[in-house]
Amino acid sequence: MKILIADDDPQILRALQITLSAHGYEVIVARDGREAISLATSQHPELLVVDLGMPVLTGIQVIEAVRGWSSAPILVVSGRSDSADKVDALDAGADDYVTKPFAVDELLARIRALTRRTPAASDEPVVRFGDVTVDLAARQVTRRVSTGVEEIVRLTRTEWQVLEVLVRNPRRLVTRQVLLTEVWGPQYTNDTGYLRLYLSQLRKKLEPQPSQPRYLLTESGMGYRFMPDDV
Repeated sequence: MKILIADDDPQILRALQITLSAHGYEVIVARDGREAISLATSQHPELLVVDLGMPVLTGIQVIEAVRGWSSAPILVVSGRSDSADKVDALDAGADDYVTKPFAVDELLARIRALTRRTPAASDEPVVRFGDVTVDLAARQVTRRVSTGVEEIVRLTRTEWQVLEVLVRNPRRLVTRQVLLTEVWGPQYTNDTGYLRLYLSQLRKKLEPQPSQPRYLLTESGMGYRFMPDDV
């Protein structure tokens, strides 16, 4: 697997290049945002690891540019820990976010989670709620914007994984621990802040009124519940 690392810190670039290469990944490196976009275009990496605070072009600009043509997973690795920075990165199209300093084992686990492929069965159901259609076989979400007109709702890989767990369990309480384990792995059962961010992003994209969710509900202190329309 080919991974592009974009970071202006030469020590981090070297450390990640050595570590990821030792685990069997093919690594290419970029030292600023412009070089990152150029290499992403020419080399077609299967995953990108992007810092936010790069010169020439920022990490956010890189994410937005790459998302214009590629669906490759994007993992942000940044020293910025403010939730607003995380939301901006997710809004731009990032799939996950790791704050510096980080443990190598955590980074490797996040990469494995983002590149995990689950083949979809041809008889997977189609789930509809409100103006939204979730096609589990095609792994695609659409939203009706007017009579007879639907548009594709772009979800990051992680947003899709969270949504998929919920819609496969209609009306059931899905605990935070179950969601974290299903999406990120058993070692992340305490990272509840990530769930709040991703549920907020999903509500912005899918709920009629994101501030008053109708379908993706929070069960305070316990987890989340997908409530489809009554039939």
